[in-house]
Amino acid sequence: MENKLVVYNTLSRKKEVFEPLHAPFVGMYVCGPTVYGDAHLGHARPAITFDLVFRYLQHLGYKVRYVRNITDVGHLEHDADEGEDKIAKKARLEKLEPMEVAQYYTDRYHVAMDALNVKRPSIEPRASGHIIEQIEVVEKLLEAGYAYESNGSVYFDVRKYNDATGKYGCLSGRVIDELLSTTRELDGQSEKHNTADFALWKNASPEHIMRWNSPWGVGFPGWHTECTAMGTKYLGETFDIHGGGMDLLFPHHESEIAQQTGITGHGPCKYWMHNNMITINGQKMGKSLGNFITLGEFFDGSHQMLEKAYSPMTIRFFILQAHYRSTVDFSNEALQAAEKGFNRLMQAYKTLQKLQPSKTSSVNVNEYRQRCYDAMNDDLNSPILIAHLFDITKVINSVNDKKETLTQADIDELKSIFDTFVFEILGLKDEQSGDNTALLDGLISMILEVRQQAKSQKDWATSDRIRDDLQKLGVSIKDGKEGATWSIE
Repeated sequence: MENKLVVYNTLSRKKEVFEPLHAPFVGMYVCGPTVYGDAHLGHARPAITFDLVFRYLQHLGYKVRYVRNITDVGHLEHDADEGEDKIAKKARLEKLEPMEVAQYYTDRYHVAMDALNVKRPSIEPRASGHIIEQIEVVEKLLEAGYAYESNGSVYFDVRKYNDATGKYGCLSGRVIDELLSTTRELDGQSEKHNTADFALWKNASPEHIMRWNSPWGVGFPGWHTECTAMGTKYLGETFDIHGGGMDLLFPHHESEIAQQTGITGHGPCKYWMHNNMITINGQKMGKSLGNFITLGEFFDGSHQMLEKAYSPMTIRFFILQAHYRSTVDFSNEALQAAEKGFNRLMQAYKTLQKLQPSKTSSVNVNEYRQRCYDAMNDDLNSPILIAHLFDITKVINSVNDKKETLTQADIDELKSIFDTFVFEILGLKDEQSGDNTALLDGLISMILEVRQQAKSQKDWATSDRIRDDLQKLGVSIKDGKEGATWSIE
């Protein structure tokens, strides 16, 4: 079975065959959350996207070191080089230590990610734990002549770097002359040579509570510096995949490439992968825009924009139903469709366990596994994979309705496909598993026995009422020669 994975590389703007630098080892760095508030749907997208990448690479037999950082210092308001640190601002408003804020929201992020069945990364470094490494990055860029000190801060000289390498804008496609002519002058930016220059280290004003000693005075690291420092520390000067949301492409990832190239002469990774945005009414969902719905609010249905609560697996399925490079627009209708689709898959798996084998098959199931691999190998095309799984669901339901037949070997193959692609790779799980399933089976079986007794006594009114009431609860009843069967719609 040919399984050549192809991924879209943002840097080359085309699909490329995935060939690790040091197979079977794979190094993957993904920009994690800035922990100053609860995780929302926009945070779920990269977490689930790169969880899919992580799971699939592991399935293909690669030994993956997955590094996803926690940003707990240096990320200033509006992603700029001026303004207040996002975590320090929250700490000031809440009258807490900044690390209390970071710890509280990191813990809550983990709870939300666990609910979504997102695997923990191999390493989860914090920016505040790598100040020494970030100072070393700044020192190397000063030595290379691509940085300059100004009033206790250190800035990256974008024009000088671009004159030497011609590479600034290679990821985002931004043209440096346009940046220099369109970037408006901000208060306090006069200490920069050019408005497009970005901070590697910022001098801390007296009221700034997150501060460390450095060769340039007391200050704190720039937002872009930390990912260069941590990626290099745990994955080396060049690793395989750098991932994150498309909103980080510029300036964050562009600046990372500039920093790494300034030090080593090359960028940090072989493949750049970016997931697209979650939108609400066509506008990016984000904390800075105030139009976000937290994952907790989805799970309990408490947000005013939600018609009901949506389970973690509904959210996961909703995100996986779209290709990671396409936008996903939030709506209650879309989430409810995802909920039905997810339940349909879970019900098909339960039905599959109960199928009675025949001596012959009327359906050829041999091609389904390869189709599923083909979808995943084509830039992790989860929506096409899900479409194939729904085709298998139709076969399962047809066999259950006695319209088609499958041998035991075919049933076993379909079970294996579900186990591999639905549970292992897509990372979905049955939320009604365990004792609840046994209880549900028992209760509905008991109700159907009462209904069968009513039918045998020609009490059609009671029989119909039981069927109709179950239907209202989302339980579909089908009467057959061997008695009634049920399924959750």
